[in-house]
Amino acid sequence: MAMEDIKKRFVDEIKLRAYDDKYVDKGEEREILQVAIQQGISIDSARAALAQVCEHNGYILESSILKEIKEQVETAAGNDGKVDEKEFSLIFQNTKRKMQSKKNDIQIKRMIVEIMEDSGLNKVKTGWFSNWYASMKKDIGMG
Repeated sequence: MAMEDIKKRFVDEIKLRAYDDKYVDKGEEREILQVAIQQGISIDSARAALAQVCEHNGYILESSILKEIKEQVETAAGNDGKVDEKEFSLIFQNTKRKMQSKKNDIQIKRMIVEIMEDSGLNKVKTGWFSNWYASMKKDIGMG
């Protein structure tokens, strides 16, 4: 198979999975990358091509959003090792804007909390008598 045919098939695979909702989740991304590897495309080239196709077609790539969330959480926690409620809210608003209504508020908050928990950056600034993080986790069904 010629390289142009492989590229076309790869682009078709991406469009096939993202066409209906304009969103490529982690599972779909894994499937797309598997197709690329089977066609002899390196994983780095496949990832770059996937990002390029998504950007060109206005598709949202979940792994890119998750990476941005992690960077924002690390930045927020960077100065004192803790994330305060304002910083969390800013990360939420940034993510919500980038998601373009593909996920609801609860799903977005869960994504942020999962990244905070998985990366060990779940230390938060709390008030004397309240813990906004514990309350929010309870509200989204994670507490």
